[in-house]
Amino acid sequence: MDQAEKELYTVRMLGLKLPTDPRWVNLAEMDLAEILTDHAYCEQKAATSCISLIQGYPDKEEMVRELAPIVTEEWGHFRLVLAELDRRNLKLGRQRKDEYVNQLLNFQQKSGSREDRLLEKLLTCALIEARSCERFRLLSLHINDAHLQDFYHKFMVSEAGHYRLFIDLAKLYNDETLVRERWQAYLQEEARILDGLSLRGDRMH
Repeated sequence: MDQAEKELYTVRMLGLKLPTDPRWVNLAEMDLAEILTDHAYCEQKAATSCISLIQGYPDKEEMVRELAPIVTEEWGHFRLVLAELDRRNLKLGRQRKDEYVNQLLNFQQKSGSREDRLLEKLLTCALIEARSCERFRLLSLHINDAHLQDFYHKFMVSEAGHYRLFIDLAKLYNDETLVRERWQAYLQEEARILDGLSLRGDRMH
């Protein structure tokens, strides 16, 4: 199996319909301050999303128990990226608009029951984690910095676990057939979104 086949295999394992353009890693490493800044804010927003789910659905006891440690983990990731910036004498820049995530949020069905809206939120989180996992894997394999290769390998493993957790929670609170159908719709939309975005090395997504 050559490298291109391995990349495609990883994408399929995550359910993603479209692999990241291989040029993305080269663009990302041209300005590490930019990609590390965007990564830091992604981790911060991941922690915030979990907090929001807990606040909005305190009655979902299993979800609350599962997400509480994820909040701590994601904030710890934010601190790790800050430490990496400090290690390289780089500064945390300003947060930028995340067009990828905003388009995914626009795809969410806002009508329906409270449980329907929970499904939309969980699948959105799962998809963001899956794409992050794929991109962290690319960095861990192809960035020309041995320290960052190891750094991003650890993030890749973590994101893979988060992706599976959000899918499992979606199945816990919804009919599995509905989850499967809606997940496929999200995957198709995500591929369309990614295909329409310009290739930028200063964005994690």
